[in-house]
Formats: sequence, structure tokens, C-alpha cells
Amino acid sequence: MWSNKRATCPGPIGNDRVVVRPIGNDRVVVRPIGNEAEYDRVMSELKIRKIVAVVETVHWEMGMPVDPPTRKAAVAAVIANPLASRYEADLSVLLALGTQLGEVLVHEALATIGRPVDEVSAYGKAAIVGINGEIEHAAALIHPTFGAPIRAVLGKGPSIIPSTKLLGGPGTRIVAPLTNCSDIWSFAEMDAIAISVDDAPRPDEVVVVLALAVGGRPLHRITKVI
Repeated sequence: MWSNKRATCPGPIGNDRVVVRPIGNDRVVVRPIGNEAEYDRVMSELKIRKIVAVVETVHWEMGMPVDPPTRKAAVAAVIANPLASRYEADLSVLLALGTQLGEVLVHEALATIGRPVDEVSAYGKAAIVGINGEIEHAAALIHPTFGAPIRAVLGKGPSIIPSTKLLGGPGTRIVAPLTNCSDIWSFAEMDAIAISVDDAPRPDEVVVVLALAVGGRPLHRITKVI
């Protein structure tokens, strides 16, 4: 079990060990965050100013019951941009930061969506870079290195995690696409969720988003065209 001061969620990470999971031909090390002190330390190291979440559960649509209800959630981390206001050819610092953010956000998203990890069927990601940064900073932060620990915790893949990227200021709304974790051509899972943070990103910040979903679109009935 992984816990923080707000929620507890199920997952494959234990409190007393490092978990190594195969992802394709790679092995990804996922470090546990086992208690409040460790959680606070990670938040400080990553310079996460705040985390904002939105969750949507649909019970009825067009007068029809949605049974079981569908659910999707997006979690946004507001972080300092270490490369703001300057050009850097080497973006490796952001790639490393993205890996750590993936580890944090997957647990935050699981806690937010509140469903067993094996029920999660779709995922997506997004980033908004403040105006003192560049769009390539978003590309680095949500690079596949961001997705590797997410797949490890979810036990899902190998489909890519779809993404969107923007430059913007406080309150910018971004839509994170959602596709099936294992089959990107699963039409029932093709969806999206929007999120914004009223006071972010500030010029020297980035908003990094992870989205998860359970159950696909409400009343989905469009399938692949043969």
C-alpha cells in the first residue's frame, strides 16, 4: 500500500522495498514512497508547489443508466521550471525530472480515481509550460521516461501514452487525451479530460498532467471500422 496524508491507494509498490518491473526490453526501478515524511521530501525535492485533481463519474447519460459508472481523473502537478528564461541544448535535467514526476503522479491519480489499479483501462498526459519556457520543455518532461514508471505501477502497456502540450499562463485549460493502455485502437476508450489551475503556470513554472480512466466513454457503441 502507498499512502500520503490525504489518501491511500492500492498498488504494486511496497513500503519497504524497491520494485523492479520489466517494460518491453527495459527494467524500470520504481522507488517506494512509504510514509508522510518521504512524501513531503519528494514534494520538496521536485519543487512541486501544488497538486490539483479533477474527477468525473458518469451515472446517467441521455436518460440511460451507465452501469457500471464510468470514471476518469486528471491530476496536475505545478512545478518550477529549472530551465526557465534560458536556452539549453541539453534537456536531460527535465528528462530526469519527468521520471520522478511520473512516479508521484501515478500514485496521486490512483488515489484520485479511487478504483483498483487493475480496473484502470486508459491513460493520457499533458503539460502547460509558462511563458518563460519553451514547448520543448513540455516534450522533455512528458517524454517516455515519464511514462515508464506509470506503466510499471499500473502493470499496463505497451500502448503509447497520448499527450498534448501548450505554452500558456495562469488558468490555461488543457485537454489530456485518453486511449486504452494496451490497445490504442480500442475505440471505446478514446476520450479526453480537461483540467486547469487558476494560478498556474506562472512564467517560470510548468503544469504536468496525468489522466487515468475506467470504463471508457459512457454508453460507448462505436467500434473499429472494418
